[in-house]
Amino acid sequence: MIDLAALVALRTVDTHGSVVAAADALGFTPSAVSQQVKRLERQVGVPLLERIGRGVVLTHAGRHLVEEGSRLIADMESLEAGLHEQATTVAGRLRLTAFSTAMRGLIAPVAGRLRAAHPDLTLTLSEREPWDTVDLVATGHSEIGVVHSWGDVPLSIPDHLVTTELHRDVADVIAHCDHPLAQLAKVTPHDLVAEDWIATPDGTICRQWLNRMYAGTGHLPRIAHVSAEFDSHLALVRAGLGIALVPRLGRAELGEDLVAIRVVDPVPTREILALHRRTMAASPAVGAVVSALVEASADQNSAEASD
Repeated sequence: MIDLAALVALRTVDTHGSVVAAADALGFTPSAVSQQVKRLERQVGVPLLERIGRGVVLTHAGRHLVEEGSRLIADMESLEAGLHEQATTVAGRLRLTAFSTAMRGLIAPVAGRLRAAHPDLTLTLSEREPWDTVDLVATGHSEIGVVHSWGDVPLSIPDHLVTTELHRDVADVIAHCDHPLAQLAKVTPHDLVAEDWIATPDGTICRQWLNRMYAGTGHLPRIAHVSAEFDSHLALVRAGLGIALVPRLGRAELGEDLVAIRVVDPVPTREILALHRRTMAASPAVGAVVSALVEASADQNSAEASD
């Protein structure tokens, strides 16, 4: 009989392209993953992996097994979730993947409260970009994801994932208190055409939104410095090296030397969503985590509305 755990290991190798990367994703050693795949090959009687350069790829038989076996894994996942639902048990291990500012501003405090309320529930947290998170949840390598979608910058979410809206996060222009913009209550993209920007790397969702924000100005943002972390953006603005567009969620304290300026026409807004597979919908553990995220987001929305 086919070993489901070994099948999951094979699928993870396929997703990540190597045994080492699969082991990292699963929390196993590379040796353990190799042993699972070899056991699976003995069970089915055909080779499932072949080495290409430094990586590995699935053989034709391995591809067939992963594609057909994924439905079996989903069925077993749904069965397990239903059993937990009947037992009303908030327990087990869930992998939660989120982007950096959500990890700081939302996930960390929620994880702490969940740990106290449900000691039999273990959360394993991983920080990834939104499109990576969608892929991980969609392919069964993470149970819950938290992603963001900026305005009209599309984030493709497969139909077999359930989405829950958590929060609408707004970004502000951050400038040094000595910068001329610091005296303004609000700005439009037209006011920012001549400014030097500190921005996230090209290809990121936040960078795409910054570019779209300039539509109608006849210009693109003038990128002076690139950094992946918003905390680094604040440090560079503090050093007088430019301005930055930084979301409020998970934003560090600005202190006396930085100023947040509202942006209008358009208002840079991103929708924060929680994701899980439909096969996990009956899981009390998934329900508890999503409910906690919704509750924490509602508190944050209320706090921002009262500011």
